[in-house]
Amino acid sequence: MIEITFTEETIGQLHYERYHHPHPRVQMKMEALLLKARGLPHQQIAACVGVSAPTLRSYLCAYQAGGIEALRTVRFHRPTSELEAHHTTLEAYFTEHPPANANQAAAAIEALTGIKRSPTQTRIFLKKLGLKRLKTYAIPAKCDLEQQATFKKRT
Repeated sequence: MIEITFTEETIGQLHYERYHHPHPRVQMKMEALLLKARGLPHQQIAACVGVSAPTLRSYLCAYQAGGIEALRTVRFHRPTSELEAHHTTLEAYFTEHPPANANQAAAAIEALTGIKRSPTQTRIFLKKLGLKRLKTYAIPAKCDLEQQATFKKRT
């Protein structure tokens, strides 16, 4: 069992942060430490907070290592695309030369950067760039201007 002593000031901070911190995961960490300060056993704390025993131990070890500031950090794995390095180049190219479809955009990305992506991944990247799909409509092949003028006059 991990032994931690809490001061009244620390308990007050934990109590405040458990409801007022903007991230819910940090609120859970503060709740777990507050229950630890109240003297509950680890199994009961893990059940109340809704985390596993190893996760609770990692919260307690983080608190021992860095205090409340260590509990406030939220680290999630957020993978980044290799295309992010070419973000400005691709954005400038595609605003000047809008692609007709995702396959054409994927071919242009491969030619410019050497990175091959599927059409689905290309669509997602273009959406992140802020580019929208252009909807085009069919133009009638033959139109009779006189017939259109008489139609407009009648209606």
